[in-house]
Amino acid sequence: MIRTVPESSREIAHGLSTNLARLLRELSMDFERRIHRELLLRGYSEIRPAHIAVFSHLGTGAVRVTELAEHARVTQQAMGKMLKEMERLGYIRRDVDSGDKRARKIRLTVLGTQLTIDCLEAHRKTHAYYAEKVGIELLAQLDRDVRETVSRLDLADLPASRASTTAAP
Repeated sequence: MIRTVPESSREIAHGLSTNLARLLRELSMDFERRIHRELLLRGYSEIRPAHIAVFSHLGTGAVRVTELAEHARVTQQAMGKMLKEMERLGYIRRDVDSGDKRARKIRLTVLGTQLTIDCLEAHRKTHAYYAEKVGIELLAQLDRDVRETVSRLDLADLPASRASTTAAP
């Protein structure tokens, strides 16, 4: 059967808009929007989703700008600009690295630590919402399947703690 150009175009568009990568991205973006919305409700009006991404790579220890940029897949200049903004807002400190005076170590401030605690609570709330909508069993299975897939694909830029097969709350 010969298809018309409009039929082929619709088929191509459908394939591009419903593939696994697109579906995972949609799920991820919804999760992040819900966390951001919750943080806005908690009074973090100046926090943007990009800031939250930095916190996911920062952890609680001191990290170099180069490491953060690499994990976030942005240039050091872009990361430096974002970190200056976050420092101005009081969420981080940029200290001189004692091992390399040219480098900076990034540390959370008390306010930054509180933000991470609130981010975790927003994550739990979003997770609970998803569990209510799709069922705890389906959500737990999705979590296990994605973690197993990440592990088998050996995605090197994910720390072992994030790629482990232990289910998140």
